[in-house]
Amino acid sequence: MLKIAYDPIYAHPLPEGHRFPMLKYELIPAQLLHEGVISKDTLFSPGLLAEDIITLTHDENYWHQLRDLTLSPKEQRRTGFPLSASLVEREVRIARGTIDSCHYAFENGIAFNVAGGTHHAGSNWGEGFCLLNDQAIVANYLLNSESAKSILIIDLDVHQGNGTAEIFKNESRVFTFSMHGANNFPYRKERSDLDIPLRDGVGDDEFLDILETTLPRLIDQHKPDFIFYLSGVDVLATDKLGKLALSKEACKARDQFVFEQCIKHNIPVQVSMGGGYSPQIKDIVDAHCNTFKVAVDLYF
Repeated sequence: MLKIAYDPIYAHPLPEGHRFPMLKYELIPAQLLHEGVISKDTLFSPGLLAEDIITLTHDENYWHQLRDLTLSPKEQRRTGFPLSASLVEREVRIARGTIDSCHYAFENGIAFNVAGGTHHAGSNWGEGFCLLNDQAIVANYLLNSESAKSILIIDLDVHQGNGTAEIFKNESRVFTFSMHGANNFPYRKERSDLDIPLRDGVGDDEFLDILETTLPRLIDQHKPDFIFYLSGVDVLATDKLGKLALSKEACKARDQFVFEQCIKHNIPVQVSMGGGYSPQIKDIVDAHCNTFKVAVDLYF
C-alpha cells in the first residue's frame, strides 16, 4: 500500500494575506480521498523527532534558537513565517514524516510526505518558507544508520535547492542535483553537485528533454541505493513566483519519468512536495495530486 505522511498541523495558520498557500496541505489529501486515489489507511500522522537526529544536519545553536523561539527578527523575516512553538512543531513533524516515509519506501518502493521539500534551509539558517531541511535531515539519518550508502537528491522545484547544496557540499555519499530557474530565488545560489539553471520561459519539451538526458546518466554514474525527489509544482506556467512555462501535463510527465527511472533501477524513492504558488489553488492541488496518481499507477 502507498503510505503518505500527513497531519493537520501541516496547514499552519498564517496572517491574512500571506502569500504561502498553506491551504494546499488540507486540500491535497482531501482531493485524493475524494477521487478514491487513496484510502484513509494510506495516510499516517508522524510524531516528533529526536533532537540528536536534527543536529546531525543542522547547527546545534541554530536548532536551539528555533526550539527556544529566539531567532532574531531579521532571521525570522528571512524564513518568511512568524516564529511560534506550533510552527516549530510543524517543521519537526514534517521531518519525522519524511523519515517514516523512507521506511515505507524501502518496503514499497515509494512513499510520500504531503509537505516537506524544505530545501532552502541550510545547516545554520532558514529562509524561503523553510526552517528545517527535511530531506537533508533524513539523508543524514540514513547514512548515519547505515540504511543507505549512496544517495541521490533530485530537486526539480523551480527554485535552487541552496540549503541542501550547502549541507552536503563536503559529503561525497550524497549527490545533489538541482534543475531550476536561473533567475529565480534564491538570488545567492550555492553549488550543488550538478546545477542546471534554466532560462526564463523554458517550456515542456525543452525541460523534459534535459531531464531525460541527464537523470539516467546520473543514476548510472553514481549508482544510488536511495533517492529523494522534490517534486515542486512551481515550474508551472501559472506560477506567480516561478519563471518557467510548464503545463500540468509536462509536470506529470516529469514525475512519471523520475519514477520510471527509480523502478527500472530498483531504487526506493521518498517524495516531498515542495513549492507551488499559482494564483488559483486548484492549479496547485491538481498538479500535486497528479504526482500521487502517477505513483499509484506505476507502483500499485
